[in-house]
Amino acid sequence: MLKKYIKAGILLIVLGIPAFVFIFLKVFGENKFDLPHYFPELDESGEVRVVNGDTVFVTVPQFTLTDQDSSLMQYQNSDISVVNFFFSRCGTVCPITNKNLLRVAENFKTYDAVKIYSLTVDPVFDRPYVLKKYASELGANYKNWRFLTGDKKYIYDLAIKGFKLPVSDASEYDKNIVDIDQTFIHSDKLLLVDTKGHIRGIYEGTNKSDIERLVVEIKVLLKDR
Repeated sequence: MLKKYIKAGILLIVLGIPAFVFIFLKVFGENKFDLPHYFPELDESGEVRVVNGDTVFVTVPQFTLTDQDSSLMQYQNSDISVVNFFFSRCGTVCPITNKNLLRVAENFKTYDAVKIYSLTVDPVFDRPYVLKKYASELGANYKNWRFLTGDKKYIYDLAIKGFKLPVSDASEYDKNIVDIDQTFIHSDKLLLVDTKGHIRGIYEGTNKSDIERLVVEIKVLLKDR
């Protein structure tokens, strides 16, 4: 009889442990999903900068450009931002990327803390009225999505030095290039930037799975904000 009670007690303990762990985690635990930081700063010798034992990461620069409403827009790293580079006459990756971005804009249209910035790499052609028409035809009529233009060199420096993305006007090197899609070389990547100006995510704009991941990871930053 004693052995029977002992076995029953052991069984109750074995069955009870998972339930106890579940309840403990439910009440006291907190799931933590942290996003990585990209692009550590390098010192003059090319070594990664470390301060007080922590790696120092690149901070994207503040900038001022003109949006599709012909208003000056100042980017100051105060919001969670999605940044990409495109041009309105692009017939390859840009239409796909920006259509995918519609899902992001729609998901966060009521969040003042989330912004999308699409910078043209063809600013001579992409004047504000061109960008306004482009946004309207795309259906990107969201207050949190700005299409930006300005000085060409300024934008190219932002892309290369600030956001670490390649961009080039091939016609400056080969005057025989007439295909617009071969003229402006740029990345299809989307960058997720936190409120400290650190790049926290890199996504392929043409990849729907990456867009889904971007939506999730914006929510992670919103929770940590």
